[in-house]
Amino acid sequence: MKESLEELSERNQNLRLGGGLDKIAKHKSKGKLTAFERINYLLDENMPWQEIGIFAGEGMYEEEGGCPNGGVICVLGYVSGRLCIVVSNDATVKAGAWFPITAKKNLRAQEISLENRIPIIYLVDSAGIYLPLQSEVFADKEHFGRIFRNNARLSSIGVPQIAAIMGSCVAGGAYLPIMSDYAMIVEGTGSVFLAGSYLVKSSIGEDIDNETLGGAQTHSEISGVTDNKFPDDESCLDAIKGIMDKMGHNTKAGFDRKESKSPVLKEEEIYSILPEDRLKPYDMREIIYRLTDNSGFDEYKPDYGQTILCGLARIEGWAVGIVANQRLIVKAKKSGGSTEMQMGGVIYSDSADKAARFIMNCNQQKIPLVFLQDVTGFMVGSRSEHGGIIKDGAKMVNAMANSVVPKFTFIIGNSYGAGNYAMCGKAYDPRLIYAWPSAKMAVMSGGSASKTLLQIEQAAMKRKGKMMEKTDEDALLKEIEDRYEEQMSPYYAAARLWTDGVIDPLETRKIISLGIDAANHNSEMERYNVGVIQT
Repeated sequence: MKESLEELSERNQNLRLGGGLDKIAKHKSKGKLTAFERINYLLDENMPWQEIGIFAGEGMYEEEGGCPNGGVICVLGYVSGRLCIVVSNDATVKAGAWFPITAKKNLRAQEISLENRIPIIYLVDSAGIYLPLQSEVFADKEHFGRIFRNNARLSSIGVPQIAAIMGSCVAGGAYLPIMSDYAMIVEGTGSVFLAGSYLVKSSIGEDIDNETLGGAQTHSEISGVTDNKFPDDESCLDAIKGIMDKMGHNTKAGFDRKESKSPVLKEEEIYSILPEDRLKPYDMREIIYRLTDNSGFDEYKPDYGQTILCGLARIEGWAVGIVANQRLIVKAKKSGGSTEMQMGGVIYSDSADKAARFIMNCNQQKIPLVFLQDVTGFMVGSRSEHGGIIKDGAKMVNAMANSVVPKFTFIIGNSYGAGNYAMCGKAYDPRLIYAWPSAKMAVMSGGSASKTLLQIEQAAMKRKGKMMEKTDEDALLKEIEDRYEEQMSPYYAAARLWTDGVIDPLETRKIISLGIDAANHNSEMERYNVGVIQT
């Protein structure tokens, strides 16, 4: 775990360099703060904050020179005491151009703002869509245009949007700040127009420079497109702080919070509790005790459905319901007094039934849910099928999918197949979802998948009348295993925004607290309706 955390720290530090030291030096020579510096200046000191999607784009677009951090920084944090989302384009990465992953990350930031009803601040410094990949970012439902649709939706439901034009703001991207409630611009560096001077010249033959066309003076004094102009980044960011300081307060959702207490047991012991071998058993309760206030955990039905742990606790003072996979091999009592051994990390009928009932209780009592994933899937075989595992699994998925209280998911270990779904994977709208460095996410385990894929390759060759030599089999199996293992990595998932990032386990409490604080801003929760569940 220590080696994994060192790797995590090194990756984080490298991402802070954006497009590289040369690009940073060129950026700062214009009198501009970097994307990270703008955020650091804006956020309240000594208050918690959390980056969203830091590994977006990692290992992707290599033919294009890469897109570290997706070319945009997204942070959940406090400005003038108000919790909000801050989105800051990184102009050291391809001049802040929008790659497909950039659009996806911006949409994720807006999604968090929408579902929690918290303000969103855009620090704009972007050259617009990255044209070589325009077909992957322009016209589809979840592409670039969705950003402006969300601008309109946020405004219509009363969520404040503040935009600061701190660099280029070109073409369709010009609508983002102007569809916000406040639009500010920095003199000398900020510019906004539908077409730059070169395109204007080629289109209509007009000779004009970019500053006259769409600079701070033009839009603050002539067009009225922007509200005010500022001499530098710092004064513009100070103005944003002033606006945030004067906003009114909305009715809270009413999630319960008391004074925060630290766990009695040392949180750092989590590092030694998790075994390196992801198939070895361990007691998930020992993890939970190191995440909860006073190491408390009021367990629900502790002697029933033991491969899933359910219970109530407090984290940073917030009341939460915890649903966690148990990795111990346990004995389960059956009707008639008989017992059977149950494998840890597998969801059985009784554990699915218990989890469904617990989730419904938490929704009835307005208690946010925390899912701790270390799951290999649902139990298979004739006994499980005859016992109705599909029906009981459907109960759990139904109860979880229809949940209206905020859900937070942490992938601690394995996250395979339908287990990922039942334990509130990304498809089921967790408010935040993070992975620990020990996480592995895939349809099935690496060993099982590799052998299956090898059999498919062998069958394809056999149909062509060819036979595979043993040495070729071994080489192909090794190639398949390596490729599959890479795709199971938590960084592979985070690069594609299947999760919001990879974190040190000790950040878990902070993220849950920030997430519930954000969710508490939205008082308009739907009525809980679990839908059709067969009994």
